[in-house]
Amino acid sequence: MEITIKSEGTWYHGSNLILSELRAESTVTQWRELAEAFSHKPCRLSYDDNGVISHDGKEKGYLYVIDEPITVDVDVYQHPRTVMDENAEFLTKRPLKLKMICEL
Repeated sequence: MEITIKSEGTWYHGSNLILSELRAESTVTQWRELAEAFSHKPCRLSYDDNGVISHDGKEKGYLYVIDEPITVDVDVYQHPRTVMDENAEFLTKRPLKLKMICEL
């Protein structure tokens, strides 16, 4: 599956915790549904060529957006050990401000 990163796009983080700041080395993505799925803390997660996500997570989740400007390779970088397609999963280089947008 091809995932395109938009320089002015929204970055998401999904968690089962209430947070105001994301620590360095945390996972972020521009794929909202992927962050939503990760918020439920699955042991298994997969997606098909059409981007349909399946997972076994059961925990209550929260969806966040990064609440400050992000520059790829300055603030975030490609996850070096991901098994997902390119541009699906990034890691943060520094702490980032979060804004909760919904409970899941």
